[in-house]
Amino acid sequence: MTTIALILIAVALFELIIFFHEGGHYLAAKKCGVKVNEFALGMGPKLFSFTKGETTYSLRVFPIGGFCAMEGEDEASDSPRSFNNAKIWKRMIIIVAGAFMNIVFGLVLMLITLLPQENFASTTVSQFSVNSFSSVTGLQPGDQIVKINDYDVNTSTDFSFALFTLPVSTVDGSELKIYKEDCSFDLYVRATELVDKDTTDEQNAALVKTLQEAQSKLAAAESKEASYAVFSDYYQKLADVLGKEHSAEIPKIEERETRQRYRTDITVIRDDKKVELKDVDLLTLKKSAEDDTPQLQIDFYIEPMEKTFGTVIQQTFANTISVVRMVWGSLIGLIKGQFSLNDMSGPVGIASAITQVAGESLKTSGFGSAVNSIVYIMMVITINLGVVNMLPFPALDGGHFLMLLIEAIFRKPVPLKVQSVINAVGLVLLLGLSAVIAVKDVWKLFSGG
Repeated sequence: MTTIALILIAVALFELIIFFHEGGHYLAAKKCGVKVNEFALGMGPKLFSFTKGETTYSLRVFPIGGFCAMEGEDEASDSPRSFNNAKIWKRMIIIVAGAFMNIVFGLVLMLITLLPQENFASTTVSQFSVNSFSSVTGLQPGDQIVKINDYDVNTSTDFSFALFTLPVSTVDGSELKIYKEDCSFDLYVRATELVDKDTTDEQNAALVKTLQEAQSKLAAAESKEASYAVFSDYYQKLADVLGKEHSAEIPKIEERETRQRYRTDITVIRDDKKVELKDVDLLTLKKSAEDDTPQLQIDFYIEPMEKTFGTVIQQTFANTISVVRMVWGSLIGLIKGQFSLNDMSGPVGIASAITQVAGESLKTSGFGSAVNSIVYIMMVITINLGVVNMLPFPALDGGHFLMLLIEAIFRKPVPLKVQSVINAVGLVLLLGLSAVIAVKDVWKLFSGG
């Protein structure tokens, strides 16, 4: 019953997204004096409808969309209140209003996701994990990250998007920084081997402090010999912390010709000065013992930001802007080939993702957290709809807006027949892409991909 409730909440939120989008067109049309023939939620046959004034309001069978049918929008009309007879600036407002309302609704959903949080994530490094790579290749505690790989970082949303869209690189395995990373990681492995059921909390804390000391010294080492000296010293100190005997033989650091790393340039604010860090490595591990696919792990912690009325409002607007940038960056990445068709999802894929995320949240944190996860995904979807719908592509609001720009420039509207053909071709292409994505989503769903 809980799963069904979550699915119903997701469907209701999705229809709410459509309601806000089409409601934007509807309100703008009414304010601009354009007649609205029908306002519908859902697609397909009508479940029920009623007419109030000049507009029919309907609910349709399939909860996958909706529409705001205006007089003279897609056909010739002599009515003085038809869409095509309205002044061009009014038509532009009506077209843009749908996307605008999506962004406004995104702001509301963002606020809802932020309110339950005890504090917010900043973009300032507080400390490093005990197996950190970045601590020995450039980053320091107190660094405020402002750019990752040429992507401006203003919020934790920017931070996450910039990191998890980094490409993996094959690098020279003989580099000094790789050697330092291996020293740091092998010390971490040594610590995990020494810990057992009798290890106390105080000893664990001492181990962490010792590993952090080693990281600091490795970061300052200027040669492999100096790095190995630090490694050898702390390899024995880790055993001393636990009062255990240690092997007299210190293992060598294995060197290979190449390594795979998530490597990036990072710009930080350090001591009130902007510092550019080149080729910072992030913790790169294998997916599993059987699968050597490289996986990125964030190897440092971020300072929390105090929750106040001011930071709630600031973070709501800042993170909403970050999501808009994320959607736009994803579209650019799709064009550049950074993402593929396999990274795109339609209604089936989105529903599957919502179910998975909500299910995990339900297991770990309860029903409230599951709902919050759904709200977050819906926030991304509504902003995505607002941004994508304004792309200058036929059959989208952006394509319609482009036609109006052409009309404004040449002071002559594009003939309706030409618009109809262009929109029909665009619609066929969009439906074709949607069908391909739907088949791919269904295949992944049943194949476990």
